[in-house]
Amino acid sequence: MVHGQWSSPVRSNETLIAWAFLAPALILLGIFVLFPIAYLGYLSFTEGSFTRAGVRWIGVRNYWRLLINPDFWQVLGNTLYFTLATLIPSLAIPLGLAVLLDRAFALRGILRTAYFIPSITSLVAVGLGFRWLFQNDGPVNAALGAIALDPIPWLGSTTWAMPVLIVLSIWKQLGFNMVVFLAGLQTIPQNRYEAAELDGANGWQQFWHITLPGLRPTLIFAAVTTAIFTLRSFEQPYVITGGGPLNSTNLLVFYIYDEAFAQFDFGYAAAAATILLAATLVLVYLQLRSQEDSTAP
Repeated sequence: MVHGQWSSPVRSNETLIAWAFLAPALILLGIFVLFPIAYLGYLSFTEGSFTRAGVRWIGVRNYWRLLINPDFWQVLGNTLYFTLATLIPSLAIPLGLAVLLDRAFALRGILRTAYFIPSITSLVAVGLGFRWLFQNDGPVNAALGAIALDPIPWLGSTTWAMPVLIVLSIWKQLGFNMVVFLAGLQTIPQNRYEAAELDGANGWQQFWHITLPGLRPTLIFAAVTTAIFTLRSFEQPYVITGGGPLNSTNLLVFYIYDEAFAQFDFGYAAAAATILLAATLVLVYLQLRSQEDSTAP
């Protein structure tokens, strides 16, 4: 009875202490995450300025404007193309590098550091560098001229401008994904490879039947984080192309920025941002479900 009399107050005190420690983080989460998301949803059903005095409720009209606006669908197509074209190389190249750099050899640490540097480099600075490289009289066209090829108007062409942004994004994501794959490789027991060698499996067979299955959770994580990185890309079109030429490199986040802070159409921009948020949440949900399936017995 004594234990029963005291267990409830003690447990209650522990709960209060736990909430007291959690309160600062929960307050910050509410102010900087939950409230902005809720306010974004509210703005998407309004028109006017983002202050309460200038806002007028219009229901789903902004979403209808998105559906019938051909520019929005072009931007969605640009974003989908940019994401898919960036995703596969951003996984395949770092995975190959991780497998190579997982082996012991001279200068391995230096090479790991060198490949990781792009991940900690300012995307704006890198964008300015790429704009200089691919301008009409830049080093890339100079190299083409050196091998008797005609120069390409990279940033002025609706065909070639997007590949420049894709190459930049692949290069920027390379180091991060390589480190993620290196960490994943450490979780694969070495005795699996030793047993495969005794059974006569070659390097490709070991990679296909041991490395890839062992890296499945890591691959899912890298794919989702890379997809989110590409979906929220803003600096690339802002610094290099300005969304042009002819709207061919206008990505969704840049489109939202332009509608909100150049056109001052905050409700319309909020509706587009809500769609982006929904797509991101779907990706996160798929990642969590996939990881649960991969760890299930």
